Amino acid sequence: MLKNKILIDNRSKGAKFSWQLIAPKHWLLWFGLLVWWLVTRLPFPVLLFLGKGLGLLFHCFGSQRKTITEKNIEVCFPEMTKTQRACLVRDNFINMGIAVMEVGMAWWWPKNRLAKLLHIDGLDNLSSVPADRGVMLLGIHYTTLEIGGAGVSMNTQMDGMYRAHGNPVFDYIQARGRISKGNGESVVFERGDVRGTMKALKSGRTLWYGPDQDYGLKQGLFAPFFGMQAATVYATARFAEKTGAAVVPFNHVRLPGSQGYKISFLAPLEAFPCGDDLADATRINELIEEFILLQPDQYLWAHRRFKNRPAGEADLYQL
Repeated sequence: MLKNKILIDNRSKGAKFSWQLIAPKHWLLWFGLLVWWLVTRLPFPVLLFLGKGLGLLFHCFGSQRKTITEKNIEVCFPEMTKTQRACLVRDNFINMGIAVMEVGMAWWWPKNRLAKLLHIDGLDNLSSVPADRGVMLLGIHYTTLEIGGAGVSMNTQMDGMYRAHGNPVFDYIQARGRISKGNGESVVFERGDVRGTMKALKSGRTLWYGPDQDYGLKQGLFAPFFGMQAATVYATARFAEKTGAAVVPFNHVRLPGSQGYKISFLAPLEAFPCGDDLADATRINELIEEFILLQPDQYLWAHRRFKNRPAGEADLYQL
């Protein structure tokens, strides 16, 4: 227990309160967070309605994120008609609007209220891993990310990773929100803290890991993704190899209407890693594709997934 507490003190920097957080320059943000918190008290169907409206509002205004979303969907689904792609973009923005409500739900709803909306499937695939063996929970950046993380934390120990926010108040709220649904032993690691995450996995802890974004080629390589070459981290395989951790894929999608959310744990990957970085990265990308196709409108397409290009290829996101 002491060891875990030390990890929390040393790694979860964003969860530490400082009196500087309530300086006058942050009051407007605190007011906005209060309004957000009050809105999330509303019934779930109302939050879905408000989130849809917010998403449609985002969609109405041309923005860089909209351009990125359109380009990603265009290159990943070339078989779609222009009308079909436009509908998917619109639905994706609706889901991003709903995600704003879901973040507040994940951070601030009482556990018993959130639990009523969660449908957990395949938890035995996670519990089948020996207690002394670390687990990499392989997930992707769905718009339901915060709900998925909260749902897992309510059912098992899970550490998380995050990128520090530029505003210290939001950074504090974000880090605190992401450990609020756990049993008091959750750790939030900054994304670059490789040493800390490796240590946690070696000690038998469970860590959420999302390898579906473009983190560059410093620790990655190009691998196929929806028929395109995409910069793909090989850390999934390296972490598993060096720590002996099991890789357990899981997904979390919003169900139709007001039914809530389904969180599914798949069986641990077998014969992984195989020792070939390209083969391992390709296997992970194929799994990510399968997860995206479960609910393509709920994926975070606004990320520049194809930011890095092979030599000689033009920037896909030139505006």
